[in-house]
Amino acid sequence: MELWQLRQMQSLPLEAKIIKSQQRIREWYEHWGGQVYVAFSGGKDSTVLLNLVRELYPNVPAVFADTGLEYPEIRNFVKRFDNVKTIRPEMSFRKVLQKYGYPVVSKEQAGFIYEYRTTKSDILRNKRWFGNKKGRFKISEKWKYLVNAPFKISDKCCDIIKKNPSKEYEQETGRKPLIGVMASDSDRRQRQWLRHGCNAFDLGRPRSNPLSFWLEEDVWEYLHSLNVPYSKIYDMGYTRTGCMFCMFGVHLEQRPNRFERMKKTHPKLWNYCINKLCVGQVLDYMGIEYGMYEQLSILQAK
Repeated sequence: MELWQLRQMQSLPLEAKIIKSQQRIREWYEHWGGQVYVAFSGGKDSTVLLNLVRELYPNVPAVFADTGLEYPEIRNFVKRFDNVKTIRPEMSFRKVLQKYGYPVVSKEQAGFIYEYRTTKSDILRNKRWFGNKKGRFKISEKWKYLVNAPFKISDKCCDIIKKNPSKEYEQETGRKPLIGVMASDSDRRQRQWLRHGCNAFDLGRPRSNPLSFWLEEDVWEYLHSLNVPYSKIYDMGYTRTGCMFCMFGVHLEQRPNRFERMKKTHPKLWNYCINKLCVGQVLDYMGIEYGMYEQLSILQAK
């Protein structure tokens, strides 16, 4: 696929996008003889996807990956739905942090940093530092200082906590996933769409992303115009509802960022994250505020 094709599809009105997404869903469902499922996180994107799929095929199951890191509001929202299978990881988030490291910056950059720090290959090490012939696939100049961080960094948490349990479910049932991600989410997802389109039949792990060409405003328009219920976590000011303690992308957020907001809305979980999981030390090292400075200023004022 070409980038202009993606931009053209992203510019379509919502009504046209719904029709195209339904076509992708039908293609996926029919190709696999109905042996499909919806990866349902409880977030707004997967809520739209589940609604679209069940409008066509009411009996398609949803699968909720219970990582132990979901906002309470997300967990309560998921419980409202029927025919939802809950799957869980074998390794806890704390153990993933201890063994592999913290998820910082982005999945791609965390992976590059992890490889640079752990590989025995000089070739790979140089590639991660300098990039390929075009200067791509390297640690960004902005984040090179993290290779000397006093804590581990990796991209492994998503694979271990979410993807591995999903793969096991697929192997056990033979079902293929419909996933509510969009190309606009990241450069990485945009590249994936350009390579495979919405329905990636040819991958080692086939997957369908029927919302790939949607934008965030399309998701909200769909929810509001059709009165589709969504988790109230969004009404608390959160723009993303993935794993609560994940640091991917926090440096790009306007303040208050997710951790500053968490301190006010979920103080006990904030304390566990910042102090027990030592996420505060990581954010301090990266120069990202998370609510501690506000707390100190209040104490000093007293």
